Amino acid sequence: MITPEDYSYLSALLRTKSGLALGPGKEYLLESRLPPVAKAYGFASVNELVATLRTGPHQELIKAVCDAMTTGETFFFRDTVPFDLLRTTILPEAADRCRRAGRALRIWSAAASTGQESYSIAMLLADMGVQLSGVRVDLVATDFASHALNRARRGLFTQIEVQRGLPERYLRQFFINTPDGYRLADDIRRRVAFRELNLLESFRSLGQFDVILCRNVLIYFDSLTKKDVLDRLSSALTPGGYLFLGATETAFGLTERLVRIPDVPTSLHVRREDVTVAEQRLRVGTQAASVA
Repeated sequence: MITPEDYSYLSALLRTKSGLALGPGKEYLLESRLPPVAKAYGFASVNELVATLRTGPHQELIKAVCDAMTTGETFFFRDTVPFDLLRTTILPEAADRCRRAGRALRIWSAAASTGQESYSIAMLLADMGVQLSGVRVDLVATDFASHALNRARRGLFTQIEVQRGLPERYLRQFFINTPDGYRLADDIRRRVAFRELNLLESFRSLGQFDVILCRNVLIYFDSLTKKDVLDRLSSALTPGGYLFLGATETAFGLTERLVRIPDVPTSLHVRREDVTVAEQRLRVGTQAASVA
């Protein structure tokens, strides 16, 4: 059993290093997820692991603890609406702007986990074909958890995973059934550049993006951390860029830099100075998609 003192220590450590805000009554999460970490590093118990952590800086061990506590829940085309909006409206419009400016269309999946979200976008891009002709697309996917990214890079999924949200035609078109599972086609895997990244740290080196998806991450952060991440995400948007948050997440009350687009059935935000133009674009794009 984790003692109250160890729980307090681990809660503070996780908040500082990964942003995860456990709060009271979450001891069971640590008790269920940390024993494999303790065993892997040769400790007899979680209490012994914590005692070692307290003795000084153990960066590799700290990272392993934080990785183990990462939820990582994800599946292909999660929530559907953001991907429909990308296909019908946002990507064609953003591609047209990038084409006129002579630059790449840049997309960032900011909590990639095992890759289903970023690969969903990659399949969408491949399927859109002609609509994106003449535009190079940079698709970057990042996550804090090393083990999740290693899985994502392999592009190998179980039958249960490909049955969660993946359209049947995409399964036939982009996957190969192997003895080890369903492997993504090389063309789709090559479209995604995976990188390890902690959202609590600077991501300025990534540059700016036309579309950022940072979904179902903020719910694990406290208010101050949410504000900090959102402010920096707003700076990572190109003029006219779009930020998708999780269905239950919002920037309202946390930052003045971002505004949620009304009358859109998902949590879509833009920089405050871009809101009027974005609303017009989305209205026109939705109308054109409905006619088509």
